[in-house]
Amino acid sequence: MKSPHIVLIDDDLDLSRALAQSLELEGFEVRTFSRGAQALERLSRDDYAVVLTDYLMPGLDGLDVLERVQAIDSVLPVVVMTGHGDVPMAVKCMRLGAHDFIEKPCAVEQLVRTLNNAVERRRLVLENRVLRSELTDNRGLQSRLVGQHPSMDELRHRIQVAAEAQIDCLIVGETGTGKEVVARALHDEGPRASGPFIAINCSAIPTDMIESELFGHVAGAFTGAQGAREGRLAHAAGGTVFLDELESMNLDVQSKLLRAIENRTIEPLGSNQSIQLDVCFVAAIKSTPEADPGLNLRSDLYYRLNVVQLPLLPLRERISDVPALFYHLAREARGKYRREIPELSPALEQQLMAYGWPGNVRELRNLAERFVLGLWHGFATPTADGQQPLADQVAAFEASVIRAALIGNAGQMKATYEALGLSRKGLYDKLQRHGIDGSKLTHE
Repeated sequence: MKSPHIVLIDDDLDLSRALAQSLELEGFEVRTFSRGAQALERLSRDDYAVVLTDYLMPGLDGLDVLERVQAIDSVLPVVVMTGHGDVPMAVKCMRLGAHDFIEKPCAVEQLVRTLNNAVERRRLVLENRVLRSELTDNRGLQSRLVGQHPSMDELRHRIQVAAEAQIDCLIVGETGTGKEVVARALHDEGPRASGPFIAINCSAIPTDMIESELFGHVAGAFTGAQGAREGRLAHAAGGTVFLDELESMNLDVQSKLLRAIENRTIEPLGSNQSIQLDVCFVAAIKSTPEADPGLNLRSDLYYRLNVVQLPLLPLRERISDVPALFYHLAREARGKYRREIPELSPALEQQLMAYGWPGNVRELRNLAERFVLGLWHGFATPTADGQQPLADQVAAFEASVIRAALIGNAGQMKATYEALGLSRKGLYDKLQRHGIDGSKLTHE
């Protein structure tokens, strides 16, 4: 949003110059006009402006200016001044929609206070318009899932088909690729949009509590169960259940979840009574059993959910989408923090395109927010002697060791993480951080 300005209309040129000078000393940008028609030609609905007009003028008087400004934008503030004021005139101006009515001569302090209030009112109006516009724009899949890469076109197509048919879906993607955004799009684009959207992070619920969380329990079902509790699956009636990080769920619970998905019924803990489920299931995993044979996921549950698979490419594999996606996220940050978006220079855009994005869209979002807040101006550049910063050198060395280990073990994950002294999860986290695709490193 540009800086505000005052549109000053007065046929008394000496008074107009003196008033403009006083307002400029108070920090206002002032544009002066001797005739109302001249000023109206320069006004538009989106102007960040306040009109300050004299009442008695040749041609269009103050009331004419007020009426014509309101025809351009009914909420653009107009302050009317006059040296011949009376109560009926003031009442008429206010009734027609003037922001305020001031008698000349007036103290500069009073005028500044009035104009500051009008400027703030105008700022809020324009900000609300921007936010409403962005909210409208974000309702479509094209704006929610930004990108022109062919994989994004296919993703949007599959979401439309699956949402309308209310089919159970499986989302596959690395951490930070936007799996919950896709799950919410599936919910919002289908007939269940008015129902609840229940997101469950399977890795965040303790193993001994997850059955109760999913299926509910009756009073006395276990120690501490003093009252009955509805499970999240039943609570989602008429809506969508999103099971994030499904592979972190205990295999025994996966078996019970499979029965619930197939039969669309559950039994709360401690009860023999079945409860019918009216939900659509969407699950998310970081990899597939084909790509990672050691994945902690029952094959029957995988095939049951994999009716429609929605693969999300890591950001490094659709790097052409990064500039548009970065600006989209910056627009969201602008509304969140009420800050203007700084200019994105060609050099910064090149840096965005050259980066590997191990944290995917989540990392890009964080960077866009820091950019809007003025806390990011580009990635670290090499030091004066041409050396990369120490942290970058360490990261590059770690990545090279992991690549060498993968090649030496023919891409076998188990052999690699054992050789490196890592846990399976530790190796996968490092692969994601460094943007290494282990499946492509089976030989030199």
